[in-house]
This record gives sequence, structure tokens and C-alpha cells, in this order.
Amino acid sequence: MLKPSKNEKKIISEEPLLEVTPIGDPSSGISAQIEKLVFHKRYHEALDFFELLECEGECQLDSSTYDALITACIGLRSIRGVKRVHNHMVSSGLELDQYLWNRVLSMHVKCRMMLDARVVFDDMPERNSVSWNTMIGGLVDLGDFVEAFRLFFVMWEENSAADSRIFATMIRACSGLEVISLGQQLHCCALKMGERDNRFISCALIDMYSKCGSIEDAQLVFNKMPEKTTVGWNTIIAGYALHGYSEEALCMYYEMRDAGVKMDHFTFSIIIRVCTRLASLEHAKQAHAGLVRHGFGLDIVANTALVDFYIKWGRIEDARNVFERMPQKNVISWNALIGGYGNHGRGIEAVELFERMVREGMMPNHVTFLAVLSACRYSGLSDCGWEIFESMSREFKVKPRAMHYACMIELLGREGLLDEAFALIRDAPFRPTINMWAALLTACRVHKNFELGKFAAEKLYGMEPEKLSNYVMLLNIYNSSGKQDEAAAVVQTLKRKGLRIKPACTWIEIKKQPHAFLSGDKCHVQTKEIYQKVDELMLEVSKHGYVMGRKTLLPDVDEPEQRLPHYHSEKLAISFGLISTSSSTSLQLVQSHRICDDCHNAIKLIAMITKREIVVRDASRFHRFKNGTCSCGDYW
Repeated sequence: MLKPSKNEKKIISEEPLLEVTPIGDPSSGISAQIEKLVFHKRYHEALDFFELLECEGECQLDSSTYDALITACIGLRSIRGVKRVHNHMVSSGLELDQYLWNRVLSMHVKCRMMLDARVVFDDMPERNSVSWNTMIGGLVDLGDFVEAFRLFFVMWEENSAADSRIFATMIRACSGLEVISLGQQLHCCALKMGERDNRFISCALIDMYSKCGSIEDAQLVFNKMPEKTTVGWNTIIAGYALHGYSEEALCMYYEMRDAGVKMDHFTFSIIIRVCTRLASLEHAKQAHAGLVRHGFGLDIVANTALVDFYIKWGRIEDARNVFERMPQKNVISWNALIGGYGNHGRGIEAVELFERMVREGMMPNHVTFLAVLSACRYSGLSDCGWEIFESMSREFKVKPRAMHYACMIELLGREGLLDEAFALIRDAPFRPTINMWAALLTACRVHKNFELGKFAAEKLYGMEPEKLSNYVMLLNIYNSSGKQDEAAAVVQTLKRKGLRIKPACTWIEIKKQPHAFLSGDKCHVQTKEIYQKVDELMLEVSKHGYVMGRKTLLPDVDEPEQRLPHYHSEKLAISFGLISTSSSTSLQLVQSHRICDDCHNAIKLIAMITKREIVVRDASRFHRFKNGTCSCGDYW
């Protein structure tokens, strides 16, 4: 008898049901041990026993033991285990029945070994619906939609009696390809086969029509479902959210609630993301309460969405509280909070959180590095940023991408090192991207380097000839450097192309109700009081050094708005917030465009004289105004 291994001793101590049997009786002893271990989900130990068996040489296993080993390989996603088990099956000469053939195929597919899976599939003496579903489903799951359709057409020619599951799978493939005509043909086939009331096909169709841009057809399919399941509700809500119909998504959520349908963590994750887009704190709080009430208070996906919401609404402490209460965190959870601290100008805390993440054994990915490097650039942490950038490939084997280079270019730009920033673009190991040139252009605008700024703007102009902000930036540079002829040529180009930016809009939520303002807006019922407050504020801030900014277009501010600087949408929203809330209430605003220089300077002083904290989320980042300063450090 061989001496029991450490694993065997562990089995004896942990699980009295599993007794170590001499290896001399492999047909019953080892097989029974493997099957028991798999039954108790102790997959590593099961494969260890199998390795002992392999060392013995000619040992025969029966179908039930191979079935158990396949379960272990799938559970561990062990490619090495798949190869060992499959090779042993082949070398043993075992005759596989249809069930075991399908299990072997499933093992390869679920371990993402699609080339080997195709060999197994082609070698199968017979294929049933399970075989086709497994192979085609694996291709769809991996995004190989074209090959999935090729195989589907082969199956259709061999045996047109496709089941509902394969139709649902192929409808998913149509979603991936975003080809609605194929989805419509499959829809017709499913109806002809009497699958009108099949909930799996209905949910797949709702998803397909949504992703292919026809939310109306998705709603029709949903309306015809005889039993509207949780998945059905989630899918139609997600469809509305996907197309930006946030209010409609929220209405569907309340219909779902009123219908008494059981909600799951995906329901709350979707709604929290909808609330993020709507900037609706009250609805998000209700979703948060529902999340806890329905028993999903510890769910990673939903809580990560909640962290993201609180961050984007400017409530960083609430986001941190949710994060710290999570019993398990994945890399997305860490990335959300690190990025949140960075966006709010709290770079030191973002870096500390990154270091804690590494200490706790969570491996950072390229998104993590983007979050922490962005935090460094927003807060001007140059030395720290370069140290992290250089550690990416050296310590974490993550190759820096263009977005990481853009962060470093902005870090150099903040310090006024424009030549070094340009050199980093020039020497990058790939073709410079739009974000890299945009980072240099921002630095040139702030530091008034018109020649290099013109060069960067022209690069952007060539890469995105239809993007308005590139023309506006170039126009600013020409105006600032006194080149009126060149500026006039840019204006003519804008008119010829018919490019004009939409008016900026600012939202603020007061007493659970959202209020929207445009520049010079006089539609609000309290317009008179709002304008009086604006005039009062402008008079007060002028006593503290405020001077109306000179006429300079920013990427997101059109010329008519420049003629109304006192009554820009941000100032109107802030004035309304001040007259509608107590003196201790901070104000939270969302701006559709990029905040202009004049408003930025004015809001710093408004925050100081009113002793309020004012948080503005604009198109570029968060601005937290307090005591006369902004978290962006006047660089945005």
C-alpha cells in the first residue's frame, strides 16, 4: 500500500464519509473516491486522485467516473485537466454513448477550448439537439457569431427539427451581429413552429430587437408574453436604458414593482445605472432600499453599480460606505472607487486605495491603471503618476495603452512641460490617438502655447473632421494669437459643414424634483426670483475680484451663450438652488457641456461667499467648489 498523500490525509480529517481505499482495487475504490469527492465539489482532490490512478498505468474507469471527472474539469475550468481526462478516455478504448460524447463536448466548450471542441464535434458518430446546442452556444458565447450561423445552417440542412433552445441561441447571435433582418426571419420561424409563448425565445427577441435599435418591436414582443418573467422585465428595462430612454426605463421598473414580479439583483443594477444617467438621487435611494429589502444588499454587481452612482452624483463618502460594507469585491468595484476619488480631485486617496488593492491581493488591470493615473493627472501628482506608469509593465505585466499615455501627457502638460509632452507623443510605440493630441491641446490652451496648440488642433482636425470641438479649439487659438484671417476661415468651414453645438443645459434636483435650465432661460415659474439672485450674486462676487471673462469660445460653449455670461445655465441653476434650500445644504448640478472659464471663476467665489459646497459634473469631469477653490485645480 502506498503512503497516503497530504490530500488523502486532508480527506480523512475533513470528510469522514471518504475513506482511503487501497489503490490495488482501482475499479471500485479509486472510482468511488473520485465520485464522492466530485459530489462534495472537492474538484482539486478528485483530480489529484485521478493523477494517482494515472501513475498506476492500466486502470480502467467506468462511465460514471469519467462523468464525475468531466464535472471537476468544468468546475475548475482546468485546461490541463480536460486534456488529461480526454486522453485517458481515448487511450482506455472506452466506447462512448451519446450522453458521454455530449459531456466531453461540453467540457471542451465550457473551458473555452473551441478548436478541440470542434474536433470532438466532428468526430461524433451521431449528434442530437444537445450536441448542436452545445457547440453553437459555445461559439455564440465567445462572440464567433458568423461561424455559429454557418453551423446552424448545416444543422438545419441535416435536421430541420430545431428546438426552442437553439432558436434562442441564434437570436442572441443576431443581437451580437446587430442584424435585425436575420432576427426577424428567426422570429418568423419560431412562430411557425408554435413557439409564440416560449419565454426563453421571447426574452431573446426582446434583447435582439433592443440591441438592433427597434425598441418598439421589443415592446410588442414583451406585451405579448403570456407570463412576464423577471428576465423579461429586466430585458425590456435594459433595452430602454440602452437607447437612453431613462424615464421610460424607470416607468417600466415601477410597473414591474406594482405587478408584484420578483426582482433580482440585475433589476436593481439596471435601475441604479438609469438613476446615474438621470442624476436622480431620490430614485437611486429608493432602489438602494429595495436592494437591501429584497436580500441583495451584499450582491457585488448591484453594489458596484451603487458605488458608481454615488460617485457620479458627487457623494463620494456614500460610495465609500457601500464599498466598505461589501463582503466581496471584484476588480470592477475597486476600479469604480479609485476612479471616483480621482474624478473628485482626491488623488492621494485614490493612490492609497490602489496600494491597498494591491496589498489585498487583487490584481489591477488596464482599467485600474487608467483610474489611478487619471487620479494623478487630475491632482497633479506627477512623481507618483510616473512611478505607477513605470510599474505597469515592470511589476504587473500590463502593457501601457494609448489612454495611459494620454494621462502622462496631461501630467506633463499641467506642469507646463509641453515640449516633453510632445516628445512623449512623438516617441510613443504606436500611432498617437485623438485623446493624446487632445491632452496636449488642453495643455497648450491653459499655458497659451499657440504654435504647438495650432499643431495639435490641426492633428485633431484631420482625425475627426466632423467634430465641432476641434474647430472651436482651433478658432480659439487663432483668435488668441491675433490671426483673424485664419479664424475667419475656420468660421466659414463651420458654416459650410452646418456644424453648430446644442445649447448647454444644467440640471439640479430640489425636493425630489429635477429642474433644467438653459442659458438665458426664462421658462421657470420662479424666473424673477432666480434672475434677482443671479444679479445679487454677480454684484457680490465682483467685490471679491470677479471680472467677466473675455470672449473666448470653449469646446462646448456656442457663441450666443457668450453674449449671456451672467445668465449661463450653471448660474441660473445655482441661484435657484440657493433660494430653494437651507444655508447648510450643498448643491449638486449636472452640466451637459463643458463648464466655461467665466462660470468656473464665478462659482468659486459664489461657493466662498455663500459658504456652500457646490458640485458640478460637466462633460469633462467633476468640479467640487468650496471656500473659493475647485478640486480640478483650474485645469480642465
